[in-house]
Amino acid sequence: MNQAALLTREPVVNKNRAITANRLIAHGLNLAAVADTLNGIADIWPKQHPVFVSLARLIPTPDLLAWKVPENTLLEIPVQALAHPQTQALLPALQEAGTSVCLTWYVPGSALPAGIDWRFVLMDARRQAAPGDAPGLPMAWGLSDVGAFRDAVAAGYAGASGWFFLHGNPPSKALSPGHAQIVRLLNLVRNNGEIRDIEAVLKQDVALSYKLLRYINSAGFGLMCEIQSFRHAVSILGYDNLNKWLSLLLVTASRDPSAPAMMQTAITRGRFMEEVGSDFFDKSERDNLFITGAFSLLSLLLGTSMQNLLDEMSLPSNVTEALLHQQGEFAPFLKLAQLCENFDGSALAKASQELHLPLDKINRAQLVALGFADSLQA
Repeated sequence: MNQAALLTREPVVNKNRAITANRLIAHGLNLAAVADTLNGIADIWPKQHPVFVSLARLIPTPDLLAWKVPENTLLEIPVQALAHPQTQALLPALQEAGTSVCLTWYVPGSALPAGIDWRFVLMDARRQAAPGDAPGLPMAWGLSDVGAFRDAVAAGYAGASGWFFLHGNPPSKALSPGHAQIVRLLNLVRNNGEIRDIEAVLKQDVALSYKLLRYINSAGFGLMCEIQSFRHAVSILGYDNLNKWLSLLLVTASRDPSAPAMMQTAITRGRFMEEVGSDFFDKSERDNLFITGAFSLLSLLLGTSMQNLLDEMSLPSNVTEALLHQQGEFAPFLKLAQLCENFDGSALAKASQELHLPLDKINRAQLVALGFADSLQA
């Protein structure tokens, strides 16, 4: 058995900033370790979107054929590896197996082998301001912020991969009335308010009620019966479980153009923290782990300061300490969730070691979380 490879990730978005794919970066000592790791998580492979798989610094060789590549997956081939004999031997085998490929780190004018269908071409936009003669759909990488993304799209890129949408957003403002309504609802549930009072708030926004019931009835909850009303939800689930789903409503309330990618990121963080924290905290704390991760991008999603938001909500101290000060018992797990969002896996590997978390647990938690987040935006 090879030592497990470690996965990090980033989203791929189109020019409208809607998620079109998930990108997984596999950090392994060799391709045998990568193949073993990827085969070991086939049962939870994300299916909502195509998945790009980068081999990080490894050269693609026929050793990778030990991996049974899922149908929705595209293997990245760096342009620098095309001259390598082992990569040249791998490409026809991938074609024969029906595995899709995309070209990475392409530079206009690069010599390319004939007969390869490069569905996507990933380019470092810091070095290539415009995509030029890209042999597939050109996607930018290395963008610093939302402004750089706009420039890339104007220059001809069809989208981008990376975390640019977390930077360069409009300055904070006051909480909007719609968001304040959800905060009021959340506080009522957290404080075990009267059902009639909570229903009165929900009746003021039919779309909100519909979205809440849709979430509760989603596959992620795993209920055996369909919930028909909020009163029914309380009787079946109780206030504690509903707290999590109302928190999801708040996270998904933004109408910012970058909101879908930020929502996916926030929900993935929350679900990831639930998964990796399960061996460290009582079951009663799992929802608070989720809320910590999900609320970590709330200030960006709602366009106001984190302090203002938390002043409006009755959250436990271990949640607020992590969100405001990066301190307390939840903080290391929030940091771990954030480190998964990095092209370089070294910091994640170090943090995982400090928490004595096996790499395969980190990998599985990420994919479970990603699948959960994607299912809510279907």
